[in-house]
Amino acid sequence: MKTILLLEDLPEIRAWLKTLVMQVFPDGQISEAARVHDALELVSAIKFDLALCDLGLPDGSGVAVVEKLRETQSECQSVVVTIHDDDEHLFPALQAGAFGYILKEQPRELITEQLTRMSQGEPPLSPSIARRVIAYFAAQSKPQQPDLMPHVSLTERESEVLLRVAKGFTLPEIGVQLGLSRHTIADYVKQIYRKLNVSSRAEAALEAQRLGLFRR
Repeated sequence: MKTILLLEDLPEIRAWLKTLVMQVFPDGQISEAARVHDALELVSAIKFDLALCDLGLPDGSGVAVVEKLRETQSECQSVVVTIHDDDEHLFPALQAGAFGYILKEQPRELITEQLTRMSQGEPPLSPSIARRVIAYFAAQSKPQQPDLMPHVSLTERESEVLLRVAKGFTLPEIGVQLGLSRHTIADYVKQIYRKLNVSSRAEAALEAQRLGLFRR
């Protein structure tokens, strides 16, 4: 992560996050913004690898920045860092293209670990957020008519990996459970995401629910 956008309006929290990010990505060049407008101007001028965005800002929501990055810089990984853990904030952020969703109330060590795992292709999701995503889709999704559901063919091993991804296990944890290396699991995850046409753990959880993997 060479270029990093940090969108946070409170100076003390922005300084705290900057210190944390520099520990994880010591070579990163950080651009700071306190408002949506300023962040959008930076997005127009700089190609970012990572964006850490708060939601509640003086002139709007950080979701607008996440959405702009998805449209103009698809390779950038946008991560929401917020105090909001409710559905009204979570799902619009994920739908806008957020790669991860971290709660500020977490221990600093856990946030550092989650950001570090991004280099392994793991979306940083707070544990409570991962559980909320799964519970939401389990409650909201309704079975479609079989002839209306697109056919997706996953191997037994791919289904095993997808189920564990949807349950919130990390790649190393899945590797231990299945007796495979983390790199092998990462390859499976990439293949599964490609087959399902998804790009996040949240979308993968929905597909696992739709495919009936939680009933196994």
